[in-house]
Amino acid sequence: MRTGDPVVVLGLSGRGATWSFVAHVVHVRSGAAHVEVVGGRPGDRTVRAVDPSRVHPPAAGRRGGPGAPSLAVAPRLPLG
Repeated sequence: MRTGDPVVVLGLSGRGATWSFVAHVVHVRSGAAHVEVVGGRPGDRTVRAVDPSRVHPPAAGRRGGPGAPSLAVAPRLPLG
């Protein structure tokens, strides 16, 4: 996954909202991880930090649904 790739973020809803991957962050001291995404409703550029279990690649041909396991379940997805 690279910066700018579209993602589905479970629990962040909004009519017409779309999200893009920004970064996968792991805190050195605590080991805690989060994923930064940017997007929202058309025209928005809101940045959110969410748990990796809520971030999925989009499904091909399906609007709005996850297409594969989350980044927490499939951590070997190549992160950019």
